[in-house]
Amino acid sequence: MAMATMASSPFLFSKFRSCSSTGYNKRVLPLRVAAMASIPFQQPINVDYLEQEFSGHGVIFKGIGDDCVAKMSLDNGSKAILMLPSGLIASYKATMWHGGTVELLQSSVSQEANTIQGGVSVALECLGEEQVSWSPSNWALHDITGSPQDSIQVELMSTDSHDMVQVKYIVTLQHDVLISQLMVSNNSDSSSLQLSGCILSHLTVSSPDATFAVGLERSDFFGRLPILTSSAIIPPDYGQKSPSQFSQLWKQMASNDWGPKNGHQTETEQEEEMEEGEEDDNYKNLREQMCRIYTSAPRDFTIIDRGRRNSVVVGRDGFEELYIFSPGSSHEYYGEYAFVCVGQSAVLNSIILGPKESWTGGQRLHNPNL
Repeated sequence: MAMATMASSPFLFSKFRSCSSTGYNKRVLPLRVAAMASIPFQQPINVDYLEQEFSGHGVIFKGIGDDCVAKMSLDNGSKAILMLPSGLIASYKATMWHGGTVELLQSSVSQEANTIQGGVSVALECLGEEQVSWSPSNWALHDITGSPQDSIQVELMSTDSHDMVQVKYIVTLQHDVLISQLMVSNNSDSSSLQLSGCILSHLTVSSPDATFAVGLERSDFFGRLPILTSSAIIPPDYGQKSPSQFSQLWKQMASNDWGPKNGHQTETEQEEEMEEGEEDDNYKNLREQMCRIYTSAPRDFTIIDRGRRNSVVVGRDGFEELYIFSPGSSHEYYGEYAFVCVGQSAVLNSIILGPKESWTGGQRLHNPNL
């Protein structure tokens, strides 16, 4: 398999915002708006067909309007719920040492859009020749393997309208881990492909005030505004303690983009967004509002919630950046905004695939409390 390379990401995405830096410094290149390819009409999912075709692996299907959910269940009690065709993982209930299960993901229903937000989601942008952009959003169920005794693997697939890009999204439920893996193939014989985006996970906690990130000491980071996707949960009061930050976030949300539609920022905005530093705390409390991309974080680190007395080990494969967002502790304990968001990302630097090259990246949510 050919290896992908990393490159600066100087363009503006449609649903989430790139930092203005193109590397791990403050050098700024002009932003370009990528032209969006059309998305084919999504037919209602035939739940009866899915039950008939993919039965016997520990997965059952249930229709919800034109969509459906795939419920994955292992004999040890671990469960996950995967939304189709969005590919969002709305729930991961992990088995604990005491024999019960605990929900590890935070998800909610957006009243305005009538969609599920939070959980684990993929936001990926594929930029090909002539700056035409495509993002996998409607996933087709390709295969299910495994058994409820051991592990279950659900393979989703999405291909652009010209068959130049193929993306596989593989969700694996094991006894003590939930794995989200992306496999991207550039099918072009002559053109390169530029990948940017992230896998975002909203981890439910008692409160960010009782939550700690362990193992990030001496990791370099850049401060930034939250990544906005259709699945991201952002409290309406986020950034109000900083008028400048709140103003930027409001403009970002109003344009439904990573940044202002014209792609321009003032020097002050660039400096504030790209605040950089080195983590000096190996047991970092996440009580304050925080949004950072770590560029030299270890492949595995731990989120500990002292209020719920559990932890999650977050693992990263293929991606070089770690995104962490905390909404702060001014919200209700165990409420809608009692979560922290972690993401494996290629936001500061995109990934370049040459002709016929492939790339694999993913995230592991390991339950050490079994």
